[in-house]
Amino acid sequence: MRRALGWLLLVAGVGLLGFVGTGYGRGLMDRDAARRQWAGIEARAALRSANAHLADRPGPIAQGTPVSRLLVPQIDLDEVIVEGVGDAVLNAGPGHMPGTPLPGGAGNAVVSAHRDMHFRRLAELGIGDTVVTVTEYYRTTWRITGRRIVAASAASIFPTSEASLTLTTCWPMRYIGPAPDRLLLSAEPLRPPEPVAGAASAADDPSEAAS
Repeated sequence: MRRALGWLLLVAGVGLLGFVGTGYGRGLMDRDAARRQWAGIEARAALRSANAHLADRPGPIAQGTPVSRLLVPQIDLDEVIVEGVGDAVLNAGPGHMPGTPLPGGAGNAVVSAHRDMHFRRLAELGIGDTVVTVTEYYRTTWRITGRRIVAASAASIFPTSEASLTLTTCWPMRYIGPAPDRLLLSAEPLRPPEPVAGAASAADDPSEAAS
């Protein structure tokens, strides 16, 4: 009986590891696909460089579509932001909250990611640190101006009239199970957004982009 129970527990453990491994493997495949799509977006932007224009608020975007690139050299973060904040979408990369402007547009752009995946080092950032976003239209360098920890159920993200950026993830970072709180970092542009024609090459070198 004891031997049978041991085998049963072993099989259950192997099954659980397989399930977790499959999820992470699917996430890596989705991440690579998002990066390939983003490379195509950058190529189209380069062709359009002579008459590039700024687009503040996007129209409807399909879930999972790459919409921006997020660069934070200080924490070795270089990720493609995809549209949507559902669990399946967040496997591919940080998610852009639908209904908010793309980073650099007029209003509060909200980007969320899992604390144990793409935003696992987000807590290392503080007020004064810089973040860079690159959309199909423009590149924006941001300075973090606020850091808050709020209850998951609390209203904490609000629209703004000026360009702003909010990065959010669950808190505490190492909490086991559904985390009770949220970490929010607020940022403002250091300078006006730059047309993407001047940002395409800088996006390939995050350290240069953040200088």
